[in-house]
Amino acid sequence: MPLLLLLLGVSVFVYLWITRRNSTLTRNCRWRLDRSVAPDFWRCVACGATARGREPRDCLREER
Repeated sequence: MPLLLLLLGVSVFVYLWITRRNSTLTRNCRWRLDRSVAPDFWRCVACGATARGREPRDCLREER
C-alpha cells in the first residue's frame, strides 16, 4: 500500500511538471483569433499584443 501511494505521488508530480513545462503563457494572456484582419492574426485581449501564424505560447507584450 505505501508503495502505491508513493507511485501515485510521483506520477502526479511528473504530470504537473510536464504540463507546466509545456505551457509558457502568463495568466493574463488570452489570445483570440481575429479573422477580420487576416485568417492567422492573433490578438491578446489582456495586453494588446499581436502575432501572425500559429497561436502564440508566450506573452509577446513589449517590456516597458
